[in-house]
Amino acid sequence: MAVPIILIVALVAGIISIVMAMYFRYLVLKEDPGNERMQEVAGYIEEGAITYLKIQYKILGIFVAILAVAMLFLPTPFEDSDTYTRLFSDALNWEQMLAYIIGAVGSMFAGWLGMYVGVKANTRAAQGCTIGTKKGFDVAFFGGAVMGLAVVGVALIGVSTLYWIMPDPMIVLGFSFGASSVALFMKCGGGIFTKTADVGADLVGKAEYNLPEDDPRNPATIADNVGDNVGDIAGMGSDLFDSYVASIVAAMMLAAAFSITSTIYFPFGGIDLTAEGRAVLVVAPIVLCGVGLIASLIGIYLIKLKGSDEPGKALNTGTYLATLVYFGLSALFTFLLSIGLEAAEIGLLWRIWGTSAIGLIAGIILGFTSDYFTRDDKKPTRNIANAAKEGHAVVILSGFSYGLLSVVPPALGVILAMAVAFWLAGFFGVAMAAVGLLSIVGTIVSNDAYGPIVDNARAIAEQGDLGEDVIRTADRLDSAGNTAKAITKGFAIGAANLTVLALLFSFVEEARAKGATIDSINLLNVNVLIGAFVGVVIPALFSALLILAVQRNAAKMVDEIRRQFEENPKILSGEEPADFSKTIDIATKGSIRELILPSIISIIVPIAIGVLFGVAALGAFLGGAILSGFVFAVMMSNAGGAWDNAKKWIEDGNLGGKGTNVHKASITGDTVGDPFKDTAGPSINTLLVVMSLTASIFLGFLLLFNGGAGLLADLLTIVIP
Repeated sequence: MAVPIILIVALVAGIISIVMAMYFRYLVLKEDPGNERMQEVAGYIEEGAITYLKIQYKILGIFVAILAVAMLFLPTPFEDSDTYTRLFSDALNWEQMLAYIIGAVGSMFAGWLGMYVGVKANTRAAQGCTIGTKKGFDVAFFGGAVMGLAVVGVALIGVSTLYWIMPDPMIVLGFSFGASSVALFMKCGGGIFTKTADVGADLVGKAEYNLPEDDPRNPATIADNVGDNVGDIAGMGSDLFDSYVASIVAAMMLAAAFSITSTIYFPFGGIDLTAEGRAVLVVAPIVLCGVGLIASLIGIYLIKLKGSDEPGKALNTGTYLATLVYFGLSALFTFLLSIGLEAAEIGLLWRIWGTSAIGLIAGIILGFTSDYFTRDDKKPTRNIANAAKEGHAVVILSGFSYGLLSVVPPALGVILAMAVAFWLAGFFGVAMAAVGLLSIVGTIVSNDAYGPIVDNARAIAEQGDLGEDVIRTADRLDSAGNTAKAITKGFAIGAANLTVLALLFSFVEEARAKGATIDSINLLNVNVLIGAFVGVVIPALFSALLILAVQRNAAKMVDEIRRQFEENPKILSGEEPADFSKTIDIATKGSIRELILPSIISIIVPIAIGVLFGVAALGAFLGGAILSGFVFAVMMSNAGGAWDNAKKWIEDGNLGGKGTNVHKASITGDTVGDPFKDTAGPSINTLLVVMSLTASIFLGFLLLFNGGAGLLADLLTIVIP
């Protein structure tokens, strides 16, 4: 199948994105890093973050190498150019293995570059706050933009180049699998690290010794700041990188599956595709994402112009404008893609454009739904704060209930987007809605990475003795960052769910193309029902493992902080510095050790379901995991965010302020919410994508077992004479 030349748009956009990321890196690094004390604190943070990444990347290298060898011996997929059927050869799977390694390395590079600039930007943003809000905002946002542009640039260069050289979406699937396996490590590990430090710092520093936020006497303060970088910058960036690539690949695989019958079906009929039409459909997801990157670059530039004294408004305005620019540019490129096609195919392309627009609108709505349930000036968070007057247990009950309630609006949003997209363009329309939702991910990741940078800047301003006025300026930037992070989490959850739905559709189509008997996923079939049941359970198991990991490591952190205070009272008096290296070491070793089991589960369990119960059961497994995972992810992310902001609202002087019993009850809520919102909740997004990609990557291997029916098919089937 010939590759349309318009694919070059995505490649050029990706190259421009990397160039702009390096330019923004230059702008950040040339800024004043502040006084000697600020540079010392920033040095601790940078050293801890880089040490953590080095250790994590060593473990990742082993993990990637093992999977690469396994992929080499998988049945090699290829498309027969005469019959347009998907076949297998016994040759070594070099192409997909190479794509996997490139995807893993690309994801690691994007995470490293973003975090490297993040730990350089924090002290410079704090120093910028001595000049004014706009200066501090510019430095922090440029630092975040490096991550946003690196993520999208690496993704588009990788996908477009691989498809140009090896025009088979199944090869590009390897790239996506590499990105996802790295993302799972970075999100889980970063989440465990940051909440180990945060929970420990709050339980001892705040609750027991009444120390202020980011007090330099607290031994866990630096570890907490390191965690912001490894969890929220590198972790969330890799999470969205993973969903972004997976959404493109899912749509490409569905488009390639149409080659089998040369027909794409909709609820109201079907369209016969020409060879040119099939080729255009396969590259359309990449081209529209390239257009989205251009829109993101414009949005980032507009955010910079709008910086002024209202950082929150500037971030939101930039997102809205990037959305509008995408609508216009994507319409233009839809017209260019349609040149030379038949009338029915042109109509199809415009319906696809509509589905991408619907997906993006749904993403914005989902993000701001999360914002409503977590902002401290909205009813849910205020009610949770007032519940603290009744005690610790009531705070937990209130926050948990609002977390559950917050599942309803985004669920309705996903249902509506999916229904309309399906009506317009069938399963391919749902896949393109996911592509549209993630089209401006460059702007979204930039906004998200801005958050931990200003959070660190606020800590450095306090520890660098810059005075109350500068700290208040940093607090304004931090407040906007908290809102941006809440919106990003909602956006990421919606993106992950539409993406994995698209991956489920593409998995079923690929299974059919390869001869598997998967015409329907019938829950009355015991094999299929078992698969669905296990799928529902996995997000719960995964969440439990991560939260227990935080609990175990936080307990060690609490003991260490208490030990330092008890053995050296001069730390509390400020006469001697705390031992930050010990707490960083606890968080680093604990997070690396604890992420191994969840990562293995995400790959082993889908393969085991396919081997034992068959491909249809694996499809049901993915469906069950998607549905329960959505509930867990939304509930935990929003409940955690609301508990956090309820505590901050009280600390601002409301309901008695700091040191009161109300404040201590709110700290309990925040402590419970920390692993909810920053460890387990967001990590479920990556879990779902990794499991879906694992199913597609190992599909050929699974077909070796009873033709895809599974080893236990005969034992669990009733034979009626």
